[in-house]
Order: sequence, then C-alpha cells, then structure tokens
Amino acid sequence: MTTTSTIIISNNIPTTTNNALKVLKKSRRPTTTAASSSSSSSTFILKSSKSKSNTKSSRCRGGVLLFDSSLLSSSLSKKCMFPPRRLCRRRAYSRLLAKVSATKPPQGGGGGNEAKKNNKNYRFTILSLVALALLLCNADRVIMSIVGLPMSKMNGWDVKVLGLIQSSFLFGYALTPIFGGVLADKIGGARVLLGGLLVWSLATMVTPLAASTKSIPLLCLCRVVMGLGEGVALPCMNNVASRWVPKFERSRAVSFCMGGFQSGSMIGLLVAPLLMSRFGIAGPFYVFGAIGVAWAAVWNARATSYPRANERVGEEELKFIEDGGAIVDHLRSSSSESSSSSSGKEIDDEVVVVTGVEKKTTPWKMLLSHPATWACVVANFVNNFGFFILLAWMPKYFNDVVKLNLATSSWFSALPWATMAVSGVFAGILADRMLSEWKVSTATTRKFIQSVGFLGPALCLLVLGLKGFAITPGFALTTLTVAVGCTAFSQSGFLVNFAEIGPKYASTIHGVANTAGSIAGMVGTYVVGWILSRSVESGWSNVMYMTSATYVVGALVWLAFMSGEQVFF
Repeated sequence: MTTTSTIIISNNIPTTTNNALKVLKKSRRPTTTAASSSSSSSTFILKSSKSKSNTKSSRCRGGVLLFDSSLLSSSLSKKCMFPPRRLCRRRAYSRLLAKVSATKPPQGGGGGNEAKKNNKNYRFTILSLVALALLLCNADRVIMSIVGLPMSKMNGWDVKVLGLIQSSFLFGYALTPIFGGVLADKIGGARVLLGGLLVWSLATMVTPLAASTKSIPLLCLCRVVMGLGEGVALPCMNNVASRWVPKFERSRAVSFCMGGFQSGSMIGLLVAPLLMSRFGIAGPFYVFGAIGVAWAAVWNARATSYPRANERVGEEELKFIEDGGAIVDHLRSSSSESSSSSSGKEIDDEVVVVTGVEKKTTPWKMLLSHPATWACVVANFVNNFGFFILLAWMPKYFNDVVKLNLATSSWFSALPWATMAVSGVFAGILADRMLSEWKVSTATTRKFIQSVGFLGPALCLLVLGLKGFAITPGFALTTLTVAVGCTAFSQSGFLVNFAEIGPKYASTIHGVANTAGSIAGMVGTYVVGWILSRSVESGWSNVMYMTSATYVVGALVWLAFMSGEQVFF
C-alpha cells in the first residue's frame, strides 16, 4: 500500500492588518503498488488566486508549482508533520517555504529561467532609473530660475515677487517628505516614487498655463503642487537603495543616484534656454514634463519594492543583495526569520492559519529623542539652505556681479553642478574604500566626508563675500565650482547615515530631515530675494557671509552628535 499526500499552500496574502497564510489539511488517498507497501510520495502544490503576483514571488508561471516531497522529507518529519488539531510552527513553515522557493519549475514552464540566472546586475538598472527620476526632479525645479527672469519682465514682477514664486515650490516640498518617507517604509519606495513623479511632471506641464493668466496665486499654487510631488523623491531614493543594494555598495549607490540629481541642475540650466528660444517660455515645462510621464510608464513596468519580487533579478544577484545586508522582505524571503510574532488559529479541523506581520507603527518618540536623528536633521537643514540658494540665485549672481547675459549665465551656472555630479561619485567611492579596504570606522568616515561637504563651501563663499563685485568671471566660476563640488560630499555623509542609524526607518528619518531642509530652502530663497531688493552690491556679500556661517554651524553640530552605529532596531 502506497500513501500519496497532497498539501495545498495558499499564497494569497491579504493586505489587512494581520496577514494570513492558510495551510489546508492533508488529503490522503490510498493507491496500490507492487513494488513496496511502505513507500510514500507527496506532491506539494503552491497555489495563488493572484497568479500575476504569485509568479513574481514564487518565480513560476501560471500561479501553480508542483514539488516532490523528497525535497522536504527531513523538514516535515522533524518539524512540520501537521498533526491533527495542532498549529504549524513558524520555523517549520519558513523551512518549507525555503524548500519551495529553491525548487525549480517543471520542464517546459521556465523558459526564462536561464536568462534570470545569468542576470547579475539588474539592481544597476533600478538605480539608473532612480537617478533619471532625480535628474528630472531637479531639472523641473531649476527651469524657473532660467524662465523666471523673462517671465518677471513680461508680467512686470519685481525681484521680491520672483523670490515668492521661487520659494512657493518649497511650501509644498516641505509637506510631503515625512508622509512620503513613512509611506515608503510601509508599502515600498518604488510605488511612492511613481506617484510623486506623476504629480510633479503634470504640475510642471501646467505651470506655463498658470503663468499665462498673470495670476501670482495660481502660479504659486502650481509650484506648491509640484513641490508636493517632489517632496517624496529623496526619501524614496534612500528606501530603494536600502532594499536593492548591499551595505558595502550603498555609498556609491546613493552617490550615483544623487549624481543624477545634480546633473538635473546642469541639464536644466543648459537645455532650458535652448528650448525657450525654440518653443517659447512654455517649451521647457512641456518637454521635461512629458519625459517624466514616459519615465513613469517604464518604472511601472520594470521596478518593484524588493528585488525578490522582481522576476528579472537572477538568483545569484538576489543572494548577493540579501546576504550583503539589504533590507529583506520577510514575507517573501525564504531564508529570513520574521522578528514579529506569528500565531495560528484552528478552523474546522481542516484549515490552519499562520498569521504574518502585525501592522507596524512608527516609533516617533524613540526616533525624535536621539541625538543621531537630530544630527541628520540639522545636516540636511544646512545642506538645503545653501543648496537652494545656489540653485535658485546663481544665474542672477553671474548676471549681477560679473555682468553676463542670461544665456551665458546659464552656461556658467551649469558647470558647478556638472562638477558636483562627478565629485559626488568620487566621494562615494572614497567612502566605500575607507570602510571596506582601509578599515576606517563608520563614524570617522562619515565625519570626514561631511566635514569636506560643509567646511569646503563655507570657505569658498567667504572668499566670494570678501571679494564683492571686484571679481573676474573666471575667479567667480572657479570658486563656486569648488564650493558646489565640495557640497557633493554630503551625499556620502549624512545622506547615507539615515540607513546606518536605523535601516527600518531610513525613509521616515529622511522624511523628517527633508522637511527641515525644505523649510531651510524656503526661508533661504526668500531671504536672499529680500536682501537683494534692498541693495544688490552689498546684498551679495551679505548673502555669502550668511550662507558661509550656516555651513560652519552645521559642521560643528554634525561632528558633535552624529553616530556611525545602528541605534534604532
């Protein structure tokens, strides 16, 4: 007599507070055989009502996989015999899923399996798409610094109104980083980034229509909505990097993505005048907005919140990412042990329910009471204070101080941002090498890198303030290029530290810091407009002194309170 057993495992995980996995009772049916009376075999059917999502998670086609029980005999005999009226143990169930995930599909059902095995670098595709999204993020916002000058002259707006229009973007930008960061930690940065980019791209396309009405409130509203969309971009970037990249590649990954961010400034400053000369003031807004919509379509088809959920990620690369310290989806991962409690509930002697993760709440008190959090918050405040001042007002600086026309000012303003993209990648390589090859501690590495990021621009801007209007175009360009290039080191300083002090809450902490940075940029951008409206000649020197002093304060706070260790678990 041979006993054949069938276990049906439902992989339909509901998105409610308590996720549940249902393991149905064994069904036994006797069959006869002449070979042996004691042998047995079992077939395991992995089945899901949502075949599309199941295909991604279990790496199969059609939503059904068959597995021979000999692969699971040791686990089942010792840990998970599914005795009547008893609950399946969590560890036994995890091991069962490990065997299921490691088993190949039947012949004829895995046409793309060999290609997936050979794909070892798909994470770079994801990072490239993130870098392109950040490029569009910065290009869309910098358009106004070019178009704003002729737009103001056309509508009779003075420099104070232009400062209000520039800073209105930051009103929206300050509202969504915390929300976007928390949401990214819960549902994944890939989804949140998709929604944010669609919002800011559509708002960008609507901006020239609002400007044509000559209504300042309507134009400011478009800028606010654009800021709402862009506010989630950087927290989502950190979330994607922490899930898709191992720890020892993270500095380079963040620097690469931020290289796209800084390249957006350069491309926006260079391309916007060309588009404006060909298509008018509305040209840059329409072109960059349309590119954003096209990016969203590609991202929606190619990206997932976790690499394990993406069928294009090869097995070798997946193991490399997860074993390297990336944040792992414990509901899908076959190798991870869930840290949250699991419980079961018996149903009619036939169904056993294994409960998954309970709803996660953000420990705000714990996060906001630690000095390491505030070191990152202050660092982002200082970084954005200087960044937005340079981003919004650098073309006007070259126009006022060294008497360059708008087109030439745009070219001069673009060079520092191009340098920033290159120096940011260099800083990422340097930081990773200090950690992995030179065995420098994390705290020392981040302190050194961030000190360059703050004290370098502080010194350069102080020199520009002392020079005033007695300056040549070449000297001004060189000094600003060095200043902006040094600020790129922050990408491998505080910007990576979010994931180091609290990997589970990296997006949330980044969201808090980005909100503070948005307020800094909003205040700084408006204050510069107010200072320059009083006096252009002495005003630029005062702007440089103010920004330089802010950088020095930020460096002192960072050196005193940052942490290189994980403090939130």
